Amino acid sequence: MSTDSTDHDRSRAPNGGESALQSLLQEIRRCAVCAALLPLGPRPIIQAGETASILVIGQAPGSRVHETGIPWDDQSGERLRDWMAIDSATFYDPGQVALMPMGFCYPGKDPGGGDRPPRPECAPLWHRRVWSQLIAVRLTLLVGHYAQKAYVEKPRATSMTETVRSFHSFLPAFVPLPHPSWRSTGWMRRNPWFESELLPVLRQQVRAALNGLPASERS
Repeated sequence: MSTDSTDHDRSRAPNGGESALQSLLQEIRRCAVCAALLPLGPRPIIQAGETASILVIGQAPGSRVHETGIPWDDQSGERLRDWMAIDSATFYDPGQVALMPMGFCYPGKDPGGGDRPPRPECAPLWHRRVWSQLIAVRLTLLVGHYAQKAYVEKPRATSMTETVRSFHSFLPAFVPLPHPSWRSTGWMRRNPWFESELLPVLRQQVRAALNGLPASERS
């Protein structure tokens, strides 16, 4: 995948001008609210189209994604696409799949290892506005603790694992997932139900959403 993420959002209004969503995406990409707090500077990364039927809400771009400008352009993205059982062409088609992280810019490295959490300013600023334009979304994947806590985490859930394991209670609108980083290899080994129980349901839900089936026919 060699194109910049801005090439993935070519939605246009019927009169040939920019659609409301396209204008919003351009506004997001100009955002510099957290510039002083980002070690590599701002580079908001998002993909969306008005007809997208799947929304993936992740954590925040990593350093490679910051460099390329392409969402999920790393090994985590490869694993996520494998979990969903879709190819790159489908995944990077904004008319089918929207990609919106909790934090739009690379937050930098945590001194203790790994990346810092997503900047907390992003979601309150932008998520509601993006959601208002994604009127065709049938299925939302909540990838990682931050997305789950923001959208569906139950008060009784004590961990990301517990939230993911109760995935049936969030269907058909949401599917919670662990972050597909290299760390998920060991997590999947300790939680074999993820591969045997959740992934078949996830793939069925993804296929159905892409094929336009309403919620009543997907559950």
